[in-house]
Amino acid sequence: MAAAEITEIVVFFLMSTIVIGGALGLIYMQRVAHSMMSLIFCFIGVAGIFILMGAEFLAIIQILVYLASVMLVVLFGIMLTRRQILEEDFE
Repeated sequence: MAAAEITEIVVFFLMSTIVIGGALGLIYMQRVAHSMMSLIFCFIGVAGIFILMGAEFLAIIQILVYLASVMLVVLFGIMLTRRQILEEDFE
């Protein structure tokens, strides 16, 4: 095996570990913000695997669509939910 192939295999297993760890963190985290960070790691790992496959366009779409739009919606959901929780505590 050439050094480039070994490097590619190592990077693939690293990205796969990040994706699997992010998915498990998403499931097992207690707080929503921590789950969101795990989901971000998972999306970045998937984008890295797309780059390894030579699909740079899919990696860019993955980052733009999921990390930008979906995470923004989740962030607003967290902020609105947190506000309702705080208002209920003071009543």
